[in-house]
Order: sequence, then C-alpha cells, then structure tokens
Amino acid sequence: MEATALRTVLVSALAATLIGAPAAQAAPSAPGDLVDYKSVVATAPAKAWKLHYRSTSATGQPNTVSGILLVPHTPWTKGARPLVSYAVGTHGLGDRCAPSTRLTNGSENEVLLMSQALSRGWAVVVTDYEGLGTPGTHTYAVGQSEGRAVLDAARAASRVPEAGLSKTGPVGVFGYSQGGQAAAFAGELQPSYAPDVNLVGVAEGGVPADLNAVLKFNDGGPAFGLVLGAAVGYATAYPELPFTDVLNAKGEKAVAKVKEACTVELGAAAPFARLNDFTTVPNVSSDPRWQARLGENLAGKTKPGAPVFLYHASLDELIPLAVGKGLRDRYQALGTDVTWQEFPLLEHIGGVSAGGPVAMTWLGTKF
Repeated sequence: MEATALRTVLVSALAATLIGAPAAQAAPSAPGDLVDYKSVVATAPAKAWKLHYRSTSATGQPNTVSGILLVPHTPWTKGARPLVSYAVGTHGLGDRCAPSTRLTNGSENEVLLMSQALSRGWAVVVTDYEGLGTPGTHTYAVGQSEGRAVLDAARAASRVPEAGLSKTGPVGVFGYSQGGQAAAFAGELQPSYAPDVNLVGVAEGGVPADLNAVLKFNDGGPAFGLVLGAAVGYATAYPELPFTDVLNAKGEKAVAKVKEACTVELGAAAPFARLNDFTTVPNVSSDPRWQARLGENLAGKTKPGAPVFLYHASLDELIPLAVGKGLRDRYQALGTDVTWQEFPLLEHIGGVSAGGPVAMTWLGTKF
C-alpha cells in the first residue's frame, strides 16, 4: 500500500474512534439515505441517535433533514421490531425548537406520548421537518414537505446499524395538529413516494387538512400567529408566492419575530391580527398562485397506502371540527379504510390528551 493511501486509512480509522463523532456513511444518493448519525443521550427511556438524512422538498428538490431515533433498551423477540415515525405538533420555526434538540435538553412536551410507544417495545423516529434544526427556514404547515420527511425518517432509521431495525419491518405513523397533517400526507404519499416503507397504519388527529378553511377560521383570532407562521412556511417552500415582497413594515417585523419563535411565542406573536394588517396587497392568499399551492396541500385527495385512525376534538378552537369531518368524508369517498372518532366537549390540546393514547393503542392493532 502506498504511503499516501496508508495515511488516509489511518486518519479515517482514527476519526471513526473519536467519541461522539458521527458515524461514517457512504455518499447519500436517495431519499432516506443517512448523511450522518451519532449516539446522543435523550430524556426518554431508550437508546438514541441524532440523524441527518436525505429527503425531498415540496417542489421535488433533494434536501437534508434532521431527526432523532429512539430504540427501547429491552430486546424485541417477536420478529422485526415495529417502528413509529412520529410527527410532532407545532414546535415553532426557530431551530432551537426542533424536537431532536428538545429531546436532549429535557424540554420536549410530547415525550410522554413517545414513551407510550417505547413502553410497548416499539422504536420511535422523530423528524425535525425541513428547515427546523437545519439550514434554511422551516416549511411550516406544508404537508407535501412534511409527509416526505416523515417517510424518509422511517427509511433512515432502518439504516442505523446499531438500532437493529429491519428495512421491511412494520411502520406506523403517528401525528397530531401539524403532526396530523404530516401523518396524513405520509399516508397519501407512501404508495408513490416510498413503496418500500412497510406502512401498516396512520394515526392522525386534529388535522389542518384544509388550510383555506383554517386561515379563515383563525384570521383575526387569538392564535393568529400560527397563520403568519404558515404564510412564512409556504413562502419558503414555494418562492414564487407573493408574500415577502408585499410585506409592510409591520409585516417585516412580525415575520422576523415568527421565524425565531417556538410554540407559545408563535401562537401569541400577533393576537387578533389579520393577514391584511401585514401586507401592502389585500387578501394575498386569494392570489391564484397561493390557491394552487394550497390546493396541492389539501389532505384527502389521494387514497392513503394504509388504514387510517382519524380523530378530532369537537370544540377545537384552532382547527374546526368541520375540517376534520371534511377530511373523513374525502377519505371515505376514496374507499379508504378509515376509523373516525370524535372527542366531545374538548378543545385542541384536550383532543390529543384524550385521543393520543387511543390512537397509539389503535396503531398497536396494526403491528
């Protein structure tokens, strides 16, 4: 072996032994391929790895997304260990809000639901979504991007050698609110985008399935900041949309704030405001370009590749019950195997508190 080649081998071997160094990977070339991964300590009862993996944007461009994989310490002896690709609800747009970060610093508010899956012996992979924890702005509320990130997280999880997961093992998807949207699109995209993922069930709740309806419902409402966040997400995913170029001074200031906000700050960023308050052009979302992209992100236009458990709180103050029922009706019209459950007298957060454990139990019937 020539001296130069020998030095290269020795340097590579030394780098691989460094504590905390990401594991070496072949050059990623396809969605779901690992870019790198490393062992981390998470505030969950499991072994954990931080991941960077390849995925695809809403417009079909390759990107890199981060996430975290959690595998229970207890062995699984019943064939391939099931995997839940877990889609979190709104965490915000700032990189510090990423679930992979919050699961390592103890601030992740959905860890109890994740732990319900882990306690059953299932592995859990949590995507950060596009632009959350990675360079660029988070494409918040863009289902076409979120669904791909959820499916590719499952692919990436099976490529971590130490995790012991099978590439053909059963995969379930779980999500609520923004995560419900991500889960819905994962189910709809799976047959064409990720047929290699053995998807057996999709549990989705509080789904903002029709963003035109959600915008109208929240325009002028107490949590209008979420609408502004979605506008930022769409303008990021689809640069042709008029938004950044039609912001007034108030809008520019609000958008700068929203881009750094986590959940609570995002919802409270502009209480009782209206989208027209921030733009020089009225009713910007009625522009045909906006309507075309919102139409692409209307859930329930394609039959999901697996059975669906769909649930909604009857008094949801953010995503009206009619939006959930509309999604149910579109699923049924497509011949989807859908189980619908309405939780009476509960608002948005109450919906996941009551429905999340039921949805997780339903997933277990599919594994």
